[in-house]
Amino acid sequence: MREKWYKLKIEDVINQLKTDIKVGLNTNEVQKRKDKYGENTIEETNRRSIFQMLIDQFKDFMIIILLLAALVSGFLGELKDSIVILIIIILNAVLGVVQENKAENSLQALRALDTPSAQVLRDERWIEIDSRDLVPGDIVNLGVGDAVPADLRIISSDGLEVQEAALTGESVAVQKDADVILEDEVALGDQTNMLFKGTTVQSGQAKALVVATAMDTEFGKIAEMIQAVDQQQTPLQKRLERLGKKLGIGALFLSAIVSILGIIQGEEPFTMFMTGVSLAVAAIPEGLPAIVTIVLALGMQRMIKNNAIIRRLPAVETLGSATAICTDKTGTLTQNKMVAREVTLPDYEEIKVGGDGYAPKGSFTVDGKEINSDFKLSLKLLFKTCLLCNNSKLSKTEKGDWQVLGDPTEGALLVLGSKSGINREELINSYDKKREIEFNSKRKIMSVIYQTEASKVEVYTKGAPDVILEKANLIYTANGIDKLSDDKREELLKLNEELASKGRRILGIAWRQLDDYSSDLKDEEIETDLVFVGFVAMIDPPRPEVKEAIDQCKRAGIKPIMITGDHKATALAIAEEIGLTNKGNLALSGPELEEMITAEFEQRVNKVRVYARVSPEHKVRIVKNLQKRGNVVAMTGDGVNDAPALKNADIGTAMGKKGTDVAKESADMVLTDDNFATIITAVKEGRRIFDNIKRSIQFLLSCNLGEVFTLLVALIIGFQRPLIPIQILWINLVTDSLPAISLGLEEAEQEIMDRPPRAPDSGVFSKQDTYSTIAQGVLIGTLALLGYWIGLQRGGLVKAQTMTFATLAFAQLFHTFNLRSKASLIEIGFFSNRYLVIGVVVSILLQLAVLLVPFLQKIFEVITLSGIDWVIIGGLAILPIIIVEIFKQLL
Repeated sequence: MREKWYKLKIEDVINQLKTDIKVGLNTNEVQKRKDKYGENTIEETNRRSIFQMLIDQFKDFMIIILLLAALVSGFLGELKDSIVILIIIILNAVLGVVQENKAENSLQALRALDTPSAQVLRDERWIEIDSRDLVPGDIVNLGVGDAVPADLRIISSDGLEVQEAALTGESVAVQKDADVILEDEVALGDQTNMLFKGTTVQSGQAKALVVATAMDTEFGKIAEMIQAVDQQQTPLQKRLERLGKKLGIGALFLSAIVSILGIIQGEEPFTMFMTGVSLAVAAIPEGLPAIVTIVLALGMQRMIKNNAIIRRLPAVETLGSATAICTDKTGTLTQNKMVAREVTLPDYEEIKVGGDGYAPKGSFTVDGKEINSDFKLSLKLLFKTCLLCNNSKLSKTEKGDWQVLGDPTEGALLVLGSKSGINREELINSYDKKREIEFNSKRKIMSVIYQTEASKVEVYTKGAPDVILEKANLIYTANGIDKLSDDKREELLKLNEELASKGRRILGIAWRQLDDYSSDLKDEEIETDLVFVGFVAMIDPPRPEVKEAIDQCKRAGIKPIMITGDHKATALAIAEEIGLTNKGNLALSGPELEEMITAEFEQRVNKVRVYARVSPEHKVRIVKNLQKRGNVVAMTGDGVNDAPALKNADIGTAMGKKGTDVAKESADMVLTDDNFATIITAVKEGRRIFDNIKRSIQFLLSCNLGEVFTLLVALIIGFQRPLIPIQILWINLVTDSLPAISLGLEEAEQEIMDRPPRAPDSGVFSKQDTYSTIAQGVLIGTLALLGYWIGLQRGGLVKAQTMTFATLAFAQLFHTFNLRSKASLIEIGFFSNRYLVIGVVVSILLQLAVLLVPFLQKIFEVITLSGIDWVIIGGLAILPIIIVEIFKQLL
């Protein structure tokens, strides 16, 4: 049923669908078609159950290793170790299920947008039915405020305008016309003889023929694309998965080698097996999944304060990896406020209009020089027309912001007229309104007739420039009213095209006096012999902060890309103004993209910075080709049409203010202020979060490596086990956790947005990071072994194990400060991260409790230490800070 109906005459559509526009379908035919096409609803694919989500949490390689360790420990009688590990695994699984269960609601939002009822012609009678019962061939009637229930070919219409923003992304209502026949391939937004499911009639009325229902509609296509998208792993998830596999395999290999070597040397198999378990427990950072989750959650809270709501935890970091940001234009890069930028008078004098948004204050300049309130008569007349031929209203919100109530274009003219200083209220009160000739899509002009204070009757007209110039035979110049010659008319039409090519929306302004007015005069008699007064050029201007955000984006090595449903000229005008395009960059329209073969587009995709008049399929194609070229893609959107691309992107970003529920449910992040600059702030936050997660992981791994080094070297030397499994678990899960989380609250480095994004296939650590982690682990392990050896000299095995346990724990806690920055602690300040200071102090108190409280001493198999023992432990524990600080100063 996916015919290109917009190319066919209405008679051909009627014949093809075998219907009668006077009678409609009969009951039998409706049932046949319902059996063939089904209900007019959006289908839903099977969703994962809570149980399936829970099972998926246990598929992670590191979790499997921990499960095996817990089972083996329990089997061998080490129940305390087994219970602790299982608690961690279960908590991690519950966290994962809760997060995933909040996602994947896109289709529910699509279903909620279904129209509840429709007026349809059946058996020569107009009846109201549930929209689910519509079938292709039905004739429906639509009026103002009606939601379009299916894809329709317009049969007849009167002043029909439809709001299609949710589907096409274009903010201005689209004028529809039943008589238009389109021969070329055109985008959805240009199919002016069609109506689409999920859009809304803003003005006028229409009778239309159902050509597609359910999943055959454009809406249905979007639903299919959403269903076809598999949830992709984020860069962080991929990196952590690779790291987890390496750690798990390494731990198993190490445990097996050590156990075998010990047995060969004559040790008891059970003793060596437990030693192997101890090594596995030491090698795997059990608290890592929970700590990463907590650091991401803390980052999520910070982002909320910066107007960004994260819906999927791993997405918090993904933005920091972004290499391309595909953004909508209207309301994201721009203010979503139509404002007048230039006024051009008939003698070609161009007047620049200043001001901010809808505020009725602004300057008027000619060639850079400001002109005062002593305006020319022609300019004053233009301002008066903008104020009088206007049904919008300007008011202040409770917050003190100016807002327009009514049509955005009329709002722009109202603000323009108000900037001139003319008081609209006084003007209207002093005139007597006689008549209004409404604007509609066929006439393309609007006129109002007023009787002035001087008892003259005047017509004030605005509309499409070509229509205005066609109805005008005079022009208002600096010398007064002159005749409008054919040559002059052609020149003005070319000027209109030139202004429009700059991405401006142009309106013509005209005026005339009526010598003899009566209510019997026809519209066409009034709207003739007009005096052309000038052009008003309007645009949705860029947000003030966007230019700096784009510049910051480029400095950070990220490609900003505009994808819009608007016209190419408008998109390019905004792109050039905000500095989005550079020399060598390309711009493509939807039809141009359609004609481009995959291989050609894949080669060019990294150079294109502007896409205009694109469809949902185009957006998905853009995202996928960027990803093929190695990009991590962030995609913004607000309409139903954006949902498939949002789902396909590495991080989908929906608009909180003007975004549809479908877009929000498909996205990973929602911007509460709809601002591009907020995305850049979120990128910075994402990079900060990754840096902090890396710090936390480096801290945990260097500590775990220290534990492995301690156990392994002790075994090689011939010492008995310096640590037992529950002591290792305590350090990994409790003592180290608070400092690791506190590292996640470290502030961003100053140069964080002046470096390129991380390569998508890179690991968590660079080679230098790996060498540093190994060196730090060996240092901590050496100090722990030294504590063990001293303990043996001073009191036997249990004392040696106690001193090893204490030295290892406190050395790791002090080592946390080394990982705050590559810069010296003297430069950044020892106490500048107060959360870390608090975390370390609390961890020290917890460790002291284990070492000093009698019943805890029994659980952890430690004894009370002497004052000299504590001095030795303190001296060893502080050494990591001293040694690393020396290296930082030297390097």
